Amino acid sequence: MEQLTTIGLDIAKNVFQLHGVDAAGNVLLRKQLRRGDVLRFFSGLSPCLVGMEACATAHYWARELAKLGHTVRLMPPAYVKPYVKRGKTDAADAEAIAEAVTRPTMRFVAVKTAEQQAVLMLHKVRDLLVRQRTMLINALRGHLAEFGIIAARGPGGVTAAIVALHEMQDSMPVLARVALHGLVDQLRIVRDEVVKVEKRIVAQHRADDASRRLATIPGIGPITASAIAAAVPDATLFKSGRQFAAWLGLTPRTHSSGGKERLVGITKQGDGYIRRLLVIGATAVIRLARQDNASKSWAAKLLERKSARLVSVALANKTARIAWALLARNQSYVAPAM
Repeated sequence: MEQLTTIGLDIAKNVFQLHGVDAAGNVLLRKQLRRGDVLRFFSGLSPCLVGMEACATAHYWARELAKLGHTVRLMPPAYVKPYVKRGKTDAADAEAIAEAVTRPTMRFVAVKTAEQQAVLMLHKVRDLLVRQRTMLINALRGHLAEFGIIAARGPGGVTAAIVALHEMQDSMPVLARVALHGLVDQLRIVRDEVVKVEKRIVAQHRADDASRRLATIPGIGPITASAIAAAVPDATLFKSGRQFAAWLGLTPRTHSSGGKERLVGITKQGDGYIRRLLVIGATAVIRLARQDNASKSWAAKLLERKSARLVSVALANKTARIAWALLARNQSYVAPAM
């Protein structure tokens, strides 16, 4: 039998599909494996190229297969889909993966270490808790408004609303008091958990050299720096800062034909969490940075003819490109001379 050189592995929760070919592209293997049999099967194969879609559990399997001597390449599912010939089956998906992984122009996803995934897990937990906190605050405001208690927006308004609840609770029905105090208790618990997670993220940021260097860029704090450093283990996979910004969805979407170029809004593709953090940081730079800051001066000139939100996104795009340069070239940020 010819030597297997490339395997397309379609991963799932329990049943995995394999499609293997030799150097000439001849199909040598079509097989289903249960989850517990995957590593045993690959341990009996000679080292080969294994392609997978970068989806849930993909990084775990990539690390495990790499330990067995195989070369593992992860690809965005959207880039694999065009190679599916017809229909949607596990066998068709595995065949498409085996085809896509050998394409010279294919873009791959860097395999993350367990430590990097742990950091990203902290960020996802924080993001979830922040959204839950927002939901609780909105629910508390809405229910209090039914009893004539209206508070200002922001953290101060929430505190004032809770104080007003305690002052007026005797005039409320018992069931309303029970429901509202339950929301307040949950809000305190979620707030405490957010603080705990953020402390752990900051501690990890201080221990990571790449994260510390990223935090020197105006508009990037410990949270954003930690997220970028963990999400981008190998910045050299991006050929340029613009490609990195495009991966984050911060570049304009092109809709051109017949020699006529037309740019619309940003694509909003890629990692929405990092993109949101960069835009928030850029907004802070526009509002609070000193006048002698180069980024602020650039943004101030743009503000003369563009809206504030557009300038925030443009500055986030610029910040992303600077972040790529620092990571790809292993350099530190130096503010440009005025």
